[in-house]
Amino acid sequence: MEINNAQRAQILTEALPYIQKYSGKIVVVKYGGNAMINEELKSAVMHDIVLMSLIGVKVVLVHGGGPEISGMLKKIGKESVFVDGLRVTDAETVEVVQMVLAGKTNKDLVNLLGTVGGKAVGLCGLDGQMITAERLDDVHGYVGEITNVDTTPILDLLEKGYIPVISTVGCDSEGNVYNINADTAAARIAGELKAESFISMTDIAGLMRDKDDPESLIKKINVSEATLLIKNGIIQGGMIPKVECCIDAIRQGVQKVFIIDGRIPHAILIETLTDEGIGTMFVG
Repeated sequence: MEINNAQRAQILTEALPYIQKYSGKIVVVKYGGNAMINEELKSAVMHDIVLMSLIGVKVVLVHGGGPEISGMLKKIGKESVFVDGLRVTDAETVEVVQMVLAGKTNKDLVNLLGTVGGKAVGLCGLDGQMITAERLDDVHGYVGEITNVDTTPILDLLEKGYIPVISTVGCDSEGNVYNINADTAAARIAGELKAESFISMTDIAGLMRDKDDPESLIKKINVSEATLLIKNGIIQGGMIPKVECCIDAIRQGVQKVFIIDGRIPHAILIETLTDEGIGTMFVG
């Protein structure tokens, strides 16, 4: 769709109050799903993050990398096993997780942000023992439950004008490395930072009253209603942990939390800088 100069001016005018609102504030983006695999969507996300950074928003990018991990495991002849939506992570698998997430995926994103004009630095939970964890249970192996998040390295980078790009591996006091669910880690990081907003990118339009009916999208929901929808079975399956992360982030002091459709180009900008918005907004 072609737009003329008057329409461009209108778009910028509409964005102004949002730019003023978010300037100097912290926004945590959890990046995963299709937007991480599709090159066109990936480029749009990187441009969105750099643009927000340039207008004064302190963006923290927390990423997953499930498909890349599964791909590498397949290359070495190891099958991916999931229980309750979490990857079963033995000693060999956690080495692959660390290598792929903290190495290739993280640095690829840092590099990509740099090519579109951003200043990014990659971190993982091991840096400065930023994310400490303990074993979740015996079934999942080296899958970690977060015990503490030290935001000092993140705040130091933000203070110097960098975009922190964080891969979610953690450690314990004995030096064991853990695979941490990216949604859980991103929500906890947003809470510890007391972020203005936490944006979770997914492969669905948002929270639905009926998962098969796109018209049933819930545009705004409070924490107590969301909890009730889980209890009543309206929110099911893989959406439960995502919604619980959003609830946790609000309870830890994040002002607004969004689940948005990462399959839509520039979804972050539409949600953050327009009247229209996109997806589902959680409030306290």
